[in-house]
Amino acid sequence: MREHFRWTAGEPNLLSYESSPGKLRRFCPKCGTHLVAERPEQPHVILRVAMLDDDPELRPMLHIWTSDDVPWLKDLPRYPEWPPVR
Repeated sequence: MREHFRWTAGEPNLLSYESSPGKLRRFCPKCGTHLVAERPEQPHVILRVAMLDDDPELRPMLHIWTSDDVPWLKDLPRYPEWPPVR
């Protein structure tokens, strides 16, 4: 949920791209890493956790797009693309 998310550094440096109407993708202007996706009117922010260097010590509910895995996500239900039911 958006109220549980905050940037601790660097937010003013991020760039945004509206990839589809109302959907913003925020990324690093230096390396191009996609950090979050969001629709400002929705209550959540989609964090790209696989780009984190360290284990956040919280576990998501499932893991999709598993072709570029990190070790600390290995115990989640796995789907090569989108799960059968979203």
